[in-house]
Amino acid sequence: MNSSATLTPRTEVVIAGGGVAALEAALALRDLAGDRITTTLLAPTVTFVYRPARVKEPFGYAAAHTYPLADIARDIDVELVPTALESLDTSRSTLRTADGRELGYDAVVLATGARLRPAFSHGLTIDDSRLDEQLHGLIQDVEGGYVRTIAFVAPSAMPWPLPIYELALMTARRAYDMQTDVAITIATPEDAPLAVFGDTVSKALARLLDENGITVVTSAHASVPEPGVVAIRPGDRTLKVDRVVALPQLYGPATPGLPGGPEGGFIPIDPHCRVRGLKNVFAAGDATDFPIKFGGIAAQQADAAAGAIAAMAGAPVEPHPFDPELRAILLGADKPLYLSARVTGGHGSSSQISDEPSWAPPVKIVAKYLAPYLEARDRQAA
Repeated sequence: MNSSATLTPRTEVVIAGGGVAALEAALALRDLAGDRITTTLLAPTVTFVYRPARVKEPFGYAAAHTYPLADIARDIDVELVPTALESLDTSRSTLRTADGRELGYDAVVLATGARLRPAFSHGLTIDDSRLDEQLHGLIQDVEGGYVRTIAFVAPSAMPWPLPIYELALMTARRAYDMQTDVAITIATPEDAPLAVFGDTVSKALARLLDENGITVVTSAHASVPEPGVVAIRPGDRTLKVDRVVALPQLYGPATPGLPGGPEGGFIPIDPHCRVRGLKNVFAAGDATDFPIKFGGIAAQQADAAAGAIAAMAGAPVEPHPFDPELRAILLGADKPLYLSARVTGGHGSSSQISDEPSWAPPVKIVAKYLAPYLEARDRQAA
């Protein structure tokens, strides 16, 4: 690859990552910039996994869909390099890969995701890459009546909270179906259930949880000092339970050559998803310092970055800043519930919840380019 835009008629773009943000950026660039660019995708895995669907796997549902990245790359005319980003040298507009290659770029999109670590020394920290393996035994023990109390806990540096509500609801419904009694508590630092979606969604979810016998402790800064014990501050409250299931804590990528924000090393971005202080370097997804870590948000950031890069490459487009909107599906009720909100000041406005979809295709990851692309692939495979 060539690091100088003056030596090639095409703008050379490198996208680091193989998840939602990376694929959305590649698809958006193809649409917005066409043959004005060439795109290289650095991906440390060989498949794209539809991660939000993994929450159902421990309850006997089909495994989440997986898509070979090599097939996607061929579809959209992207060069796939199966390795991870190691470091960035912005002074030379080059990057180094984990397998020792050096690649030049005119623009780079960092979509490497966040690092997951347990927030607590005790209890089970979920990892969606092996959620079925982790929770299969717990669900069996619930079905058999061997587990009577469970705490689902979100750490104070909270990731995307939706899965903990889905797991709690699906566990409660499985216990009800098996005619076993399980007391379930959710401890969350949010000031209301799914507060990021705003008041309408929070109140509806609170009613749903109550109807399913689930207790929610909000504004809870929890610790798990020993197995089966959840300490909640403020208030000196202690929960003693048979099992503790916790969300992980997220940290930024800590890639040499990149700035890291003060909270967990996340990459600071501007409204067009440029990395602050770096030329022609963009970032999207969980690696950024935007506090909401969610596939739909990652896709919107990727679209903003792609628009700026396409304009830089001479495409007749007007870049639009990242304007976050939440659209998500909550599983675990009688029907899937469709949640939406604008994001203002950390909370949702125009909060809505319905058992009928308000977007198409009605999928968990709402992405302008990736969602219809995957829907078309699924139709072809059916």
